[in-house]
Amino acid sequence: MTNSKKIMEIMEKNNGIITSSEVTNAGISRGSLKHLVDTGRIERAARGVYQTKNVWDDEMYHLQVRYKKGIFSGETALFLHDLTDRTPMQYQMTFPSSYNLTNVKHNKVKGNRVIPKLYEMGVVVVKTPAGNRVRAYSVERTLCDILRKQNDVDIQVVSEAFKRYVERKDKNIPLLSEYGKKLRVEGRLRAYLEVLL
Repeated sequence: MTNSKKIMEIMEKNNGIITSSEVTNAGISRGSLKHLVDTGRIERAARGVYQTKNVWDDEMYHLQVRYKKGIFSGETALFLHDLTDRTPMQYQMTFPSSYNLTNVKHNKVKGNRVIPKLYEMGVVVVKTPAGNRVRAYSVERTLCDILRKQNDVDIQVVSEAFKRYVERKDKNIPLLSEYGKKLRVEGRLRAYLEVLL
């Protein structure tokens, strides 16, 4: 089997997308990617991300590939968890406190930084609307995050998110309370839950 066929096979399994690191990990030279682009069989979607021409452009996935340390958070995570109908105007990602956000801001991503003990707390893998897997904060972590003053989320978005959450069968109130304590939003969290539960 040729390298081009191997690449196309991997892409077929990945919703028509492949990254340059996946090509390298498969033991295929990156020159094979260039050949496929030059012959028009695939196109470069973003730095290090390639896709077939019939694939819906998945900007969230491209950002995840480009910023491996980024975790979708805030209103973007609300959107991914179906806790809001508002499509994010600007994607929001959270990074470790030592991460340089210069390139992130150039790509019109709202970047937040948090201390290491909060960075990995509540990370889950979710699917984008295009069906690709990305890292985001869990529903409970996200609800606590949007209550933090520095995130400045519209009160209507917060109210709608909590209303949708209490209607979910998979809600985890003890975990929500635990995250509320760790993120120091217990009072605001209690106020929302008392009204809705």
